[in-house]
Amino acid sequence: MGRPLPGGRWSHAVPQGHHPRGVCADAAGRGPTEPRYRARERRARFVSKNGNCNVAHKNIREQGRFLQDVFTTLVDLKWPYTLLIFTMSFLCSWLLFAMVWWLIAFAHGDLAPGEGASVPCVTSIHSFSSAFLFSIEVQVTIGFGGRMVTEECPLAILILIVQNIVGLMINAIMLGCIFMKTAQAHRRAETLIFSKHAVIAVRHGRLCFMLRVGDLRKSMIISATIHMQVVRKTTSPEGEVVPLHQWTSPWRTVWAAITSSWWLPSSSTTSLTPRARSTTGTL
Repeated sequence: MGRPLPGGRWSHAVPQGHHPRGVCADAAGRGPTEPRYRARERRARFVSKNGNCNVAHKNIREQGRFLQDVFTTLVDLKWPYTLLIFTMSFLCSWLLFAMVWWLIAFAHGDLAPGEGASVPCVTSIHSFSSAFLFSIEVQVTIGFGGRMVTEECPLAILILIVQNIVGLMINAIMLGCIFMKTAQAHRRAETLIFSKHAVIAVRHGRLCFMLRVGDLRKSMIISATIHMQVVRKTTSPEGEVVPLHQWTSPWRTVWAAITSSWWLPSSSTTSLTPRARSTTGTL
C-alpha cells in the first residue's frame, strides 16, 4: 500500500524481494560481469602533447629528393642513425685512404723489406695495418713521428693534400649536423608548459577556451606568439567530406604572460551543449 506525501502525492512501497518489471528486465539482459556504464572509446591523438603530428608518410614518390639536401636530411634523422652515419663516415674515410696508401707502397716496392727502393714513399709502412694507422694519423693530425711522407713520390704528396681536405669536410659536415640537432628550436619548447586542465567560460559575452602557458626558464622569449590549429571533420557546401580540416583560431592574452584564451567562433559554439560549455577538460 502507498502512503500520502505532502502536496497530495502518493508513494508506492515495493514489498521486500520484489522489483519493478523494468529493473528486472534490465538486470536479466545484462550479464553478471558486464559493466553498467561503458567508458567512451578514446581516439588516437592527431597531434601529440609535444607538438608532433601523429601522421605516417607512406608510398612517398621521388624519395631521391631527400638526397638533394643531405644536411637537412641528416639533421631530421633520429639520433641512432645520425650517430651511426657519424661513426661510419670517419671509419670509411680512414679505410679508403689506408687502401690508397697501401697501394702506393705496394707499387713503389716498399712492402718487401730489403728489396724496395732506398727511399720509400712513406716510411715505416710494411702492411695494411701500418697503412691504416698512418691514414688515421694524417686525417686526425696526431703525428706520432714514426711514419711520414717523403719527397720520393709526388703522388703521395697529392694524396696527403686530398686526405686533409676530405677530413676537414667530413668534420665540418658531421660536427655541424650534431650541433644543429642539439640546438633545434623544439628543444627550447621542452620548458614551456601548459596547464593540465582547460576551461570554457564566457568572457566579454562570448565563449572562450582558456588555458595557462608558462615558461620555466629565466631567459625570456622576445616577441613570442601562440597559434592554435583546430582539426575537425567538416562538410563543404558541395557535399564533400573533409576528414582533417584545419583552421587557425585567433589567440588573445587575458592575463599576464601565463594565461591566454582562445576565442571560439559562432560555428564552433553551436555544437556545444550547456553542460559541455561549463565543464573542464584535460589537455
